Amino acid sequence: MDKDTLFSSFGKWISPIITKSFKDSIAESGQDKYVKKLTTIAYCKLFLHAQLQNRESLRDIADDVSNLEFQRELGFSSISATQLCRKHNQVDPGLLQHVFEQLAAKVLSHRTSPDKRTAMKVIDSTTVSLCLQQFKWASFRKTKAGIKLHLRLAFVDVDDVVPERATITEAKKNDRTQMDSLINEEGMTYVFDRGYVDYEAFDSYSKRGIHFVTRLKINAVIEPLESFEIPTGSKVTMDEKVRIGSAQKRTNHVFRMVETADSEGNLLILVTNRFDLTCDEISDMYRSRWAIETFFKWMKQHLRLKHFYGTSEEAVRNQVWIALIAFCLLALTKREVEVTHSLLQLSRWLKALLWKPYGQWLNRMKRPPSRKSVGRRRKDSS
Repeated sequence: MDKDTLFSSFGKWISPIITKSFKDSIAESGQDKYVKKLTTIAYCKLFLHAQLQNRESLRDIADDVSNLEFQRELGFSSISATQLCRKHNQVDPGLLQHVFEQLAAKVLSHRTSPDKRTAMKVIDSTTVSLCLQQFKWASFRKTKAGIKLHLRLAFVDVDDVVPERATITEAKKNDRTQMDSLINEEGMTYVFDRGYVDYEAFDSYSKRGIHFVTRLKINAVIEPLESFEIPTGSKVTMDEKVRIGSAQKRTNHVFRMVETADSEGNLLILVTNRFDLTCDEISDMYRSRWAIETFFKWMKQHLRLKHFYGTSEEAVRNQVWIALIAFCLLALTKREVEVTHSLLQLSRWLKALLWKPYGQWLNRMKRPPSRKSVGRRRKDSS
């Protein structure tokens, strides 16, 4: 039997997480000690299946085990919602975070070209609202609870992106508190919005060889030092070397300020420590922030993050990591199979062929379109 018939489509999809290092990490944590049935790996299979099928509740997940093919995949024939709830609260979120980061690294290893975007990363956060009565630990506002997902997004190529690092906090946490976790690679350029403006951090990045492009706050105090020539036809209206801050709180390093406009004509005042790029390249870098906004929108529409299977902090964190793992597994499949179909289309075919041999899913992904539409043709007026 070859590798295309040995695995079911589901088994092949999740196979990248069933690694020796993951098993070793589970053994070191001791969380599966004395566990005979619902192991951490079985838990991952159940909850990744729930992500794929958009299951509503733990009872729905338990009912999925009545499927004979799923029983063979799991190694047991039944499970209760109570057992799932207990395991969901017991699994160490750090283990799942590590799996997510390893998968993201695998996806990025399939980069096909040294495009400029692969040398930059986008930082941002999104808030997931929760019910205050059920999630009292996730403090946000007086009448509302929530968590905040702080994310670092990397470009696989010009069009595709993958989240490669993330932190999860209470929604009231300021974005700046997570900068050290997300911005740490020398030689890399990070793009982020003005919610991350921190003059001390900017000085630190310049000293450590970390590049950034961000948007300044409206009330920022600017001391112009030198003006640069703007190319003919450029959308940039100002390009200067500046010092930022007041006499009481001023940056030690000098920076570059670029004034341009967004697609709607709104004024953007950008600051960066990159003097080696053209002003238009800096402007284009900041516009690449659209990628993370698009990802957040896709994530909230197609991943199971609006309703949670548990109310504890561990349960919520675990579900977020499972959702990101599911995304990375689809992204990895797309890269390994080398197809241009959308991740949503790949997931639809996966659901349709879930327990069929992997070869069937592979053939469907590789199959060219059955017909090419040329659109509605105009009638010949002659």
